Amino acid sequence: MTNAFSAMLSSHDVILADGATGTNLFKMGLQSGDAPELWNTTEQDKIRALYKGSVDAGSDLFLTNTFGGTAARLKLHDAQGRVRELNRAGAELGREIADKAGRKVIVAGSVGPTGEIMQPVGNLSHAAAVEMFHEQAEGLKEGGVDVLWLETISAPEEYRAAAEAFALADMPWCGTMSFDTAGRTMMGVTSADMVQLVESLPNPPLAFGANCGTGASDILRTVLGFAAQGTERPIISKGNAGIPKYVDGHIHYDGTPDLMAVYATMARDAGAKIIGGCCGTMPEHLVKMRAALDSTPRGERPTLEQIVEALGAFTSASDGTGDDGGERRARGGRRRRA
Repeated sequence: MTNAFSAMLSSHDVILADGATGTNLFKMGLQSGDAPELWNTTEQDKIRALYKGSVDAGSDLFLTNTFGGTAARLKLHDAQGRVRELNRAGAELGREIADKAGRKVIVAGSVGPTGEIMQPVGNLSHAAAVEMFHEQAEGLKEGGVDVLWLETISAPEEYRAAAEAFALADMPWCGTMSFDTAGRTMMGVTSADMVQLVESLPNPPLAFGANCGTGASDILRTVLGFAAQGTERPIISKGNAGIPKYVDGHIHYDGTPDLMAVYATMARDAGAKIIGGCCGTMPEHLVKMRAALDSTPRGERPTLEQIVEALGAFTSASDGTGDDGGERRARGGRRRRA
C-alpha cells in the first residue's frame, strides 16, 4: 500500500484534482451508451491523452477511467467477466502517465455506484455490493493506483459497502457523494449526515466530500455544510462546470474557465483541501483553476450571498438541512458572468 496520497495531503496547502472524464471522452468520439471502460484496452492512446490533459493543465491528482467498472455496470455491456482486466488496464495507463510527469502526481482509482438499489428498498444485498466493490478495488490495486476514489454515491448503504470492500483490498481511499436533490443526495443524505457517516466507519476515508450535483454555487454550499460540522478530515469539492443545458442535441455546461477559477478559490476558502471539476470541466478550465489557486491569497470563508454574487443563484432554496432562511435570501443575488 502506498502512502503517496497521505504525503501529498501533508505537503500541499491545496490539491488540484482533474476535470470530467465523460465530457472529455465524448469529445474524443465516445458515443452515448458506450462503456468508457472498454477504451482502456481498445483506445489506449485516447485514455493516455485524457490523463495527460489533466497533468499538463496542472492537476496534482487525476481519476482513472473506471467509474463504471463494477460487474453490475459492465454487465450492461456483456463485460462483467472483465472487471479486473479493465480496471487494471485503466490504472496501468494512469500509472504510466503519472510516472512521466516529472513531478508527483497521484493516480486515483475511480469507483462509481453500482447502478443498483440496495436492500431493503432494492434487491442488492450488502454482501453482494462488497464483493463487487472488492473485485474492482483489486483490479485497480494491481494496476498501481495510489488511492481508491469512490464518487457520485447517493446511498449511505452503498458508501458503507465500498468502505468495507476497500478495507478488504487494504487500500487507502477517498469518497464523495452527489448532492443533487435540493441540497441532499438522491437518497436524502445531507452534508451533516455525510460527516456523521464518514466518522462512523471502521476505516474512514482519508478525505471526503462532494462531486457532480448541480452547479458550482450548490456544491460550495454543501462544502460549507461539511465545514460547519467541525470536521478536521480533508474536504473534497469536484463541482460541475456550470449548469447543464441541452443545446443542439448535446449537453452543454455554461461554466467558463474564468468562472471555474473563481469557484476554485472560493472552494478553498470555504474549507476544501482537494478541488477539481466534474461534468463539463475540460483542461482549459483546469489551467485557469491552477493559476487562480497559485496566485490568489486565501480569503475569509465566503457567505452564501458572496457565492451567489460570484457564481450564480442556487438551484434550490434550501441546502437540505431545514435551516434555509439564509439560502432564500441568497437566491435573489445577481449573477456575474465570468
